[in-house]
Amino acid sequence: MTSPTIKLNSGHQMPLVGFGLWKVNNDTCADTVYNAIKSGYRLFDGACDYGNEQESGQGVARAIKEGIVKRSDLFLVSKLWNSFHDHDRVEPICKKQLKDWGIDYFDLYIVHFPISLKYVDPSERYPPGFTYDGKNVVPGNATIQETWTAMEKLVSNGMAKSIGISNFNGQLLMDLLRYAKIHPATLQIEHHPYLTQEGLVNFAQSQGIAITAYSSFGPQSFLELDMQRAKDTPLLMDNATVKKIAEKHSKTPAQVLLRWATQRDVAVIPKSNNQGRLAQNLDVTGWDLGKSEVESISGLDKGLRFNDPLNYGVPQPIYV
Repeated sequence: MTSPTIKLNSGHQMPLVGFGLWKVNNDTCADTVYNAIKSGYRLFDGACDYGNEQESGQGVARAIKEGIVKRSDLFLVSKLWNSFHDHDRVEPICKKQLKDWGIDYFDLYIVHFPISLKYVDPSERYPPGFTYDGKNVVPGNATIQETWTAMEKLVSNGMAKSIGISNFNGQLLMDLLRYAKIHPATLQIEHHPYLTQEGLVNFAQSQGIAITAYSSFGPQSFLELDMQRAKDTPLLMDNATVKKIAEKHSKTPAQVLLRWATQRDVAVIPKSNNQGRLAQNLDVTGWDLGKSEVESISGLDKGLRFNDPLNYGVPQPIYV
């Protein structure tokens, strides 16, 4: 089983269901990617900040070498980190990331956060994280327009087939659309029933920009980070509404949460090391929730965001 696709404004097809590489351990990452490809996954969502791009590429290379897939069968995603927003830093870091993956192009390359931080030489610390020296957060001077102009060049020189953004709000998106020669193909955001961001989703889709949801299970993704907000929040998997709908459809709560997104043309990027759950997470497109069921799940919205730099003690108030 593989995922159906959605057509991006760049003309390329993107799988509606992919595999997220955030928090995938380095020592298991290559095998995880390889096994996910064998299970039918074709989209892999990586990033400089995840620190596992070399291992992700090793899993891809193994699958290609064994003839399970061709490179053209895969949709590989990576992201530009905040420390490399200066115009002359974008192409070099993208080249490094491509080398780490062992590939010639990204299917989609994304601006990870709308934050410019002071440049950190990769030879000194990589990935650099939010701090300049391991302690202090030092802002950079690059504007989003400067960064986006450099991103557009990645398309013209063949390093990225599509370019996109992540963690942007409506105001930033409206501004970007005023000067962008190449519109972002996707907007990746935290999106789950506790944080539906309905207005942002609707606006982006109305502009021909596809939405990808991360952290589809809400607080579940953040418990291992020992985040207090996540620990204080009831799990969506245990929500009575979600569980009742899952039982009706003979699906798991996780499948219901993912289908709530994909049925609204929102792509998802869950992850799992469990073979059974890998298959279940792919099986979230061939059946439908009722309109009232979608609405009841959306009604769980609390405006509750987990992936906020402030929740990690990073003084970057991008969502205030």
